[in-house]
Amino acid sequence: MAAEVKQMSGAAAADGKSNRFFHSIQAKLIIIYVLLIMIAMQLIGVYFIQTLEGSLKKDFIDNRNYQARLLAQYAEDYFRDNQLQDAGKGGTERLTKRTLGDVNQMVNSLFASGQAEIQLIDANGLVLTSSLDSNQSVVGSKTTQTEVTRALQGIKDNQRMFVDLDGSRKLIIAKPIGSGIKVYGAVYIIASMEEVYNTMNRINRFFISGTLIALGLTAVLGVFLSSTITNPVKALTKQATAVAEGRFDEKVQIMGQDELGQLGQTFNFMMERLQEALTLHEEEKEKLASILSNMNDGLIASDDQGRIIVINRRAKQLLKVNEDTTLGMPISELLGVTPSVVRKLEASEDNATMLQFVHDEEDDPLFVRVTFTTIHSKGRGAVGTIAVLQDVTGQEKLEQSRREFVANVSHELRTPLTTIKSYLEALEDGALEEPQLAGKFVNVAHNETERMIRLVNDLLQLSRLDSRQALIAKERTDVAEMLEEVADRFSFQLEQRDIEIEVAVERGLKPILLDRDRIDQVLDNLVSNAIKYTPEQGRIRIAACCPEPARLEVSVQDNGIGIPRKDQARIFERFYRVDKARSRSMGGTGLGLSIAREIVKAHGGTIQLESELGQGTKVTFTLPYPQEEAVG
Repeated sequence: MAAEVKQMSGAAAADGKSNRFFHSIQAKLIIIYVLLIMIAMQLIGVYFIQTLEGSLKKDFIDNRNYQARLLAQYAEDYFRDNQLQDAGKGGTERLTKRTLGDVNQMVNSLFASGQAEIQLIDANGLVLTSSLDSNQSVVGSKTTQTEVTRALQGIKDNQRMFVDLDGSRKLIIAKPIGSGIKVYGAVYIIASMEEVYNTMNRINRFFISGTLIALGLTAVLGVFLSSTITNPVKALTKQATAVAEGRFDEKVQIMGQDELGQLGQTFNFMMERLQEALTLHEEEKEKLASILSNMNDGLIASDDQGRIIVINRRAKQLLKVNEDTTLGMPISELLGVTPSVVRKLEASEDNATMLQFVHDEEDDPLFVRVTFTTIHSKGRGAVGTIAVLQDVTGQEKLEQSRREFVANVSHELRTPLTTIKSYLEALEDGALEEPQLAGKFVNVAHNETERMIRLVNDLLQLSRLDSRQALIAKERTDVAEMLEEVADRFSFQLEQRDIEIEVAVERGLKPILLDRDRIDQVLDNLVSNAIKYTPEQGRIRIAACCPEPARLEVSVQDNGIGIPRKDQARIFERFYRVDKARSRSMGGTGLGLSIAREIVKAHGGTIQLESELGQGTKVTFTLPYPQEEAVG
């Protein structure tokens, strides 16, 4: 079975090769050469055979006519010299026999031929003699041949070709005997033409053999001659395939300066130009890909059907999608808008819109400004759309923060001012007459005034830190001593709330250069918040360590109420409060953590918060050691 399959596959391969050969230019050229030679030989052969056949027939007929005329002349002399002047029977028979004997001897000696029969006929139509021994029975009989009758009438041109019963072709010629008016008789010749046709057949065979030999030689020469054309064409085809596959390292070999050589030179020149164009195209493509990949804005391109054909890295990051799943997707579906909105934005002058994406419930919404631009092609009109995606979440948050800041400042100032105004009006209306009540009102107004002063001071301090106008006066500070003093400052409040505080400083901790007053402000804020949000009998831990040689890490940790996860990202924002009523009632301005972050940043450090609701909060900030101290 395997042998049969192998044999069938071999036969199929052979058939495929033969089919490819017969479909090749070389086979077509060979066939053309052979056909041209064959047609030329056929035309020449037809003309040659017909001419030769006519010439041989003409020569044969002319030869027989010449024999007939010559025999008629000889026979006329015998008939005229030996004819009896009297009409007596005895004399006639005697003279006739003598005359016939002489005539037979002349015919047999001069005109005898194995391919022809010669008969002499008298004026009465009687056959006097025959050159064939096998046909002596006709002697003395009267002939009725039309040609003989015409000859006896004095007509000289009497000939006819016919096919005998045995299939042989023959020629009949009859000539009158007598040059004058009187006709003595006729010469009748029946000649076979088979020798002529046999000669023609031999010549035809020779011609056919020569034609076949010429065709064979033509085919062999055609292979060599056509290869001079097909080999350069094959080389061009092979090189074109290599170019299509991206291989430009080979060139077409130039075999001459003819048209094919010029074609090869042109192809090599075209290949060089194509390689330069492809190289330039690849460079431009890489540049474009690099630009698209490193753009700060996202970019999406779609075709005239609105289906995505290009999407850069930034767009995938903004939309949190994969390139494999987005290519071919409608751009309106990816952006979450209707196709009519896309078309409307493309056609309008204000071609930008604001879109909001929420990829995760716990994440903040992403604000993206999308600008649509139509791609136009010369002669085709609109062929696609480009959408540029700009992440404006930061701007939106900044704008939101500005609005919240204005609203918070207005609210924080309006509340104490309203309280002060209300108590002043009450004092004006008669509360001054009651010393106890008046003192209470004045005390409230004083507290609200102090609160506004703290708020304004905090705002001024934040403004200086933001504009980097705040002076940072660093001095060498002992970390353990600084943390102990912080704990001492809050000892009274800690005792009132029965909260335990622990100060843990890593052994061998080196002093650090910092602005003592501002870092004390940071620590006071963190410890104060820990006390505020830690229940009675709670615990606060202040720790300092040096996890890296060039970095000091200070943390304040409590086991208080904690902060919800959704509020932790905004805890350092200005005026942001988790529990607004409780914070305000405790006298906070909502700016403490914001000031702490700016002070730490001014020292070149970082601050971060970790909290679990109901478990407590840990705030950690790091400060860098100066380089010379870290080395020392």
